[in-house]
Amino acid sequence: MTFDGLRAKARTLAANPYRPPPEDLPPALAGLSYDGYRAITFRPGASPRLGRHFSAQLFHRGFLQRKRVDLFLQPRQGPARPIAYAPDLFDLGSDLTGQAFAPDLGFAGFRLHYAFDAGAPANQEEFLVFLGASYFRLRGFGQEYGLSARGAAIRTGGPGAEEFPDFTAFWICEPAEDARTIEILALLESPSLTGAYRFAVTPGDPSVMAVQASLHPRVALDRLGLAPLTSMFLHGANGPGARGAEPFDDFRPQVHDSDGLAVVTRGERLWRPLTNGRSQPQISAFGTDPLEGFGLLQRERDFPAYLDVQARHEARPGLWVTPEEGFGRGAVQLFEIPSREEYMDNIVAAFVPAAPVPAGAERALRYSLTTVDAEPVATVPGTLARVVSTRVGSAERLRPTTPPSPGRRLYVVDFEGPGLPVDRAARLSADVSASAGTMVDPVVEFVPQTGGWRLYVEWRPPASPPAGDVVLRARLSRDGAVLTETWDSPA
Repeated sequence: MTFDGLRAKARTLAANPYRPPPEDLPPALAGLSYDGYRAITFRPGASPRLGRHFSAQLFHRGFLQRKRVDLFLQPRQGPARPIAYAPDLFDLGSDLTGQAFAPDLGFAGFRLHYAFDAGAPANQEEFLVFLGASYFRLRGFGQEYGLSARGAAIRTGGPGAEEFPDFTAFWICEPAEDARTIEILALLESPSLTGAYRFAVTPGDPSVMAVQASLHPRVALDRLGLAPLTSMFLHGANGPGARGAEPFDDFRPQVHDSDGLAVVTRGERLWRPLTNGRSQPQISAFGTDPLEGFGLLQRERDFPAYLDVQARHEARPGLWVTPEEGFGRGAVQLFEIPSREEYMDNIVAAFVPAAPVPAGAERALRYSLTTVDAEPVATVPGTLARVVSTRVGSAERLRPTTPPSPGRRLYVVDFEGPGLPVDRAARLSADVSASAGTMVDPVVEFVPQTGGWRLYVEWRPPASPPAGDVVLRARLSRDGAVLTETWDSPA
């Protein structure tokens, strides 16, 4: 199987009615509990070896993982070989003792392992997993899994029901013996779309995935999300973030896999802190002409900010999307879903083309995904200083009222990074604006404890609040030269 061959297959499938992947699980697998499914483990000794530095492990079907995924090994020469299901590939756990399943059961997905230490090729760690619909997770050296990427997002945020395409088949391509990059081909299918994907993945610090895709819509799509990212934000430094949101009774100061969206266009880098606690889902759009990149990032990297020994939120990666082909005019859209549940991914960011994607027209894409740790990093374009925290509270610090007046809110925004002066005597100014209401008395000061700069600004809402978010914006400058990215926050 080659990418060109897979593209032709996707084109043929798109010209015919959609056929969903099989979900015909044996009752013993369909009835598994969460714990029963977690008890199924792949036997490491059965791992297909992929050159000197890679190996694969497979996921069993069962519980919520009902759809069959076909897996193939593609040798460097010759035809692809199907990976056949066999019960002895797995330890099935106590709930399935004595059970046997047919060879055509297939799999739910797979994960790849890699030897990050070149001197110890046998010491391999998991770094990439494809499991469920078109979701996949990628991590770099020393990171924990966090947010997910997807092959495509269809009608996220409506109107109409969201559609979740499936990767229905994968071809894991055998790398050269000492290669540090591995290639995967994947077939995507849904009622509205088929697609062929090539993922060339180079794990490391950071891990980089080059993505090539050929999409074939069966129907016209007016909300097709390209390079979609999905994450979780429960609460952060600014609380849930929404006006009047119920606080979380949680010993952990912050709980999130990502704390903001960064968008880079020509001449501007924007940072939007994530928000939870609205009464209903919210879509925000950030126009790009052209788009240089976007990502959901985890900027808070210190353990004391989370205090969660098991989850290690401070080690969860950001993902940065760098477009190369097929994006054009459009907007990065951020979809935020109210949530009280930590296990729920309630954040989606994707690039949505300005014009509907017509039925029957191929859409060719190229982009890269790069894991992001602590910033600044070369992956995120520009030399501007960045927003590192947003905090919100009552502006009545000297004579507080109970409850605090909703007509006065104080926003405190910290900036750090290259380009900011280290001289506390320097004079920086703040460019501030609000889509409704008034920004009052901005003050900028040097923070000697961090070497960064802090903006204090009071927002006074209008007498009649508008529907939806009020957007507040700010950035720092010196003698007319912009020094920071643009802070863009809902009030």
